[in-house]
Amino acid sequence: MRETFSLFAALMILGHLLISCGGSKQESQTTSTDTMTRIVKTTFGTLPDGQTADYYTLRNKNGMEIKITNYGGIITHLMAPDKNGTFEDVVLGYDSLGGYLKASPYFGALVGRYGNRIGKAKFTLEGKTYSLLANNGPNSLHGGKVGFDKVIWKAELIDNDSALKLSYSSKDGEEGFPGTLNTEVVYRLTDNNELEIEYTATTDKPTIVNLTNHTYFNLTGGKRDILGHQVSINADKFVPVDNTLIPTGTLQDVKGTPFDFLQPTEIGSRIDDPQDEQIKFGGGYDHCWVLNESGDSLRLASTAYEPTSGRYMETFTTEPGVQFYTGNFLNGSITGKNGVVYGKRSGFCFETEHFPDSPNQPSFPSVVLRPGETYKTKTVYKFSTK
Repeated sequence: MRETFSLFAALMILGHLLISCGGSKQESQTTSTDTMTRIVKTTFGTLPDGQTADYYTLRNKNGMEIKITNYGGIITHLMAPDKNGTFEDVVLGYDSLGGYLKASPYFGALVGRYGNRIGKAKFTLEGKTYSLLANNGPNSLHGGKVGFDKVIWKAELIDNDSALKLSYSSKDGEEGFPGTLNTEVVYRLTDNNELEIEYTATTDKPTIVNLTNHTYFNLTGGKRDILGHQVSINADKFVPVDNTLIPTGTLQDVKGTPFDFLQPTEIGSRIDDPQDEQIKFGGGYDHCWVLNESGDSLRLASTAYEPTSGRYMETFTTEPGVQFYTGNFLNGSITGKNGVVYGKRSGFCFETEHFPDSPNQPSFPSVVLRPGETYKTKTVYKFSTK
């Protein structure tokens, strides 16, 4: 009887060990999953033409979370911790697809084929003049009537389901631009609380391209406007504009102007300078800064710090410029997430890009892409606390 019991006990112990080993293996798998971004797909809504917009939630091991829809590649939510570890949504947008379809000033969107403005809605390339839609006074803005922010992108999970790749083929002649442009954008959320955005594009005939992301940030979690944020921009020069916000063709030193953000400065300290013509033209900041370092490597473009929450955001990019926009045209007519009304200066943008109107400005870095070439840029938004 004792031998039978001993055999039974041994079998039980062996069983527990096997279960324990199995449990350890499962725990190891879970831990491994937790150390990389996890992506969950859901349905976001249906467009009037019957296309379905999907929702992708990216999470990292620290609890940071970003929601992206393949409609316009829009970042709808970005949950970041404050100095006490409390997570809040730090980007502007809508709770549902309907808001983006009805009226959206490019909240969180991928912008193309040309981000920013093109003067008089036309440009000349290799001796041929191309006319675009004038959707911003006399100028073309952010790709036209149906830019990359208003189309469904093909979505694919890559890198062991740790990154989201969006693909879109813009046909020759779409919105007046020449060439079929095949574009891929990869969103990745790292365990260092970095949102990485990589852009790649090729074309079958000479064209122009300037891609960016138009997320509006508010590091208070939307509790207040952005005037108390302290911003720095790694740029000795900016791009002055005329009264339609088209570059004059010159570059201006920031020293001695409200555009000097070489040292961290409150956004609100000089944003309404009545003596500055450029401030009047933009109704605040809506200008491109010329980043100090050049080349294809990532470099620091800007920082933003919100003292109350302690949130700190660094922007790194391979692009030559960053458009700093302070939500000057928000006017309280939009009610966004959680019933929050977006008044003037509710959010700010750091749009990494080439300079505005570059196709018409020979002295600016070229935005021309030709067959056989690959457009490739990268931007990183890194979040921490101070």
